[in-house]
Amino acid sequence: MQYDPIKKSLGKVFNTTPLLRILFYHLLDLLLLRTWHVKHEIKKWTKSMTVSDQRRCDIFDAGSGFGQYSYYLSGLNPLWFVSAVDVKEEQVDDCNAFFNHIHRLNVLFQKDDLTTFSAPDKFDLILSVDVMEHIEDDEAVFRNFFDSLTQKGMLLISTPSDQGGSDVHDHGEEGSFIDEHVRDGYNITEIQEKLKRAGFIRTEAFYTYGMPGKLGWRLSMKYPILLLNVTKLFFILLPFYYLLAYPIAFFCNWLDLRQHHKTGSGLIVKAWK
Repeated sequence: MQYDPIKKSLGKVFNTTPLLRILFYHLLDLLLLRTWHVKHEIKKWTKSMTVSDQRRCDIFDAGSGFGQYSYYLSGLNPLWFVSAVDVKEEQVDDCNAFFNHIHRLNVLFQKDDLTTFSAPDKFDLILSVDVMEHIEDDEAVFRNFFDSLTQKGMLLISTPSDQGGSDVHDHGEEGSFIDEHVRDGYNITEIQEKLKRAGFIRTEAFYTYGMPGKLGWRLSMKYPILLLNVTKLFFILLPFYYLLAYPIAFFCNWLDLRQHHKTGSGLIVKAWK
């Protein structure tokens, strides 16, 4: 049950025109519960800023992927500059071309390795979404995040937890959604201890993808991807599937965002100097 090949295939379809790519970003926002949680925390961060802080911000999208978070962040304020890094050169070139085409010039993508990349005291916000579970030497990355953050800045991480529960850890005949990961997920205490060893003074962490989120994830992501792995022809039927399934998934995501979960298959982690 492969996730990345399907994601790449959908990305190619929606990358044929700028408008379709923007539509793709909005679809990801609707379907991915982690995006709901990440955006919720970003909105809280922006509300905590002073007027002078909002005039100019430097933001680091650490592991930018398709660029959907860079698109969102760069659209919040034209005076904010987003530096985006990814290890895949093809992805970086593609994102630079798209953002230049839409004249979103307050974003720059570059190919780099988070285990070595550092920009001392530069960034007011560092965002890392579904990246750390792919990196073996995570503590080197956390040290670089600490060095690169301003004194008043915040690190925001979204990553799988070690609690499983949404079938991402299943290793039956159909495989797993985390075949590309170097770890199944983080223990909520472990990741905070690693951040403190990197120098962070204060950390907060909470579970996402509780019971409502698990059901929503199955309806909005797992079952469609399973069917697309069987045949790409299911792509034609996807609109009809989501017409029936998405209202339930939407309500589940809404509940997950508003509830406190004792456990869950995802984590939101924040850290400050």
